Amino acid sequence: MTWIDFVNLLINGLIEGLVVALPALAMTLVMGVNRFPNAATGDMLTTGAYAAVAVQLLGGWPLWAAALGSMVVTALVSAGSYTLIFRKLAGRPMVSSMLAAIGLGFLLRSLISFFAGHDQRTFDLPLVRAWNFGGIRILPTDLAIAAVAAACLVVVFVLIYRTSFGRQLRAVADSADLARASGIRANGLMLSLWLLVGALSSLGGVLLGMKAVVSPEMGWESLIPAFAAMVLGGIGSPVGAVLGALLLCVVQELAVPLMGPSYKLVLSFVVLALVLLVRPAGIMGRVQLVR
Repeated sequence: MTWIDFVNLLINGLIEGLVVALPALAMTLVMGVNRFPNAATGDMLTTGAYAAVAVQLLGGWPLWAAALGSMVVTALVSAGSYTLIFRKLAGRPMVSSMLAAIGLGFLLRSLISFFAGHDQRTFDLPLVRAWNFGGIRILPTDLAIAAVAAACLVVVFVLIYRTSFGRQLRAVADSADLARASGIRANGLMLSLWLLVGALSSLGGVLLGMKAVVSPEMGWESLIPAFAAMVLGGIGSPVGAVLGALLLCVVQELAVPLMGPSYKLVLSFVVLALVLLVRPAGIMGRVQLVR
């Protein structure tokens, strides 16, 4: 592998890492506050991508407007799932919410397959040629994807670390009982969290669809990398989720010349297993006991 190949793979890994960071961040927020792995996150990605495709096809909207519309739709679906399912399971063993999330994911995927079919779909995007800098190739579309994902991450981190909403969220994550005793209204906070999680997942799905194709299985196939990134970065750590996604995707890309692209998902499993065996707290997390 030449240094040009290395740089090209590194760039691809960083761009893919920024996209995977969105669902990984959504998962770690739910895990940190609601204490269960939201296995429906992948299918929320798919919901967002198909919602954007539908808005673009039916309304003729530009992609940025379709993406905003899909974020609203998926955020409402996410908040609805919390209100109808996960809020009622709060206080029960973690496995109850996890199984409910798996069931919700299957339901969303089945509904998408029923109404949209199994055919792959693409967004209406202009064809562009990659810029070539002495062999280092960069697609303008990839730059746009990276810029949007990075801007979204900045907005979320400002919300988490610089606003009252974020302070209340971190207080509930540290101690829900103490937060309630201090007057924090958990219901409104949880609804806001799930709206945010849905919007994040939706944008991740749209960006993933821009980079590849939109299909009913796209979210399910992205779930393991997002989960591995969350565990690698440290469960419950927003910064760790982003770092974990970047590190995981760079390693996956650099391993392509050795293992082939079809083994990238296997590598996610390997990273996930190694982290759980060697350092369960991940890069920036701390060991927590959950029910």
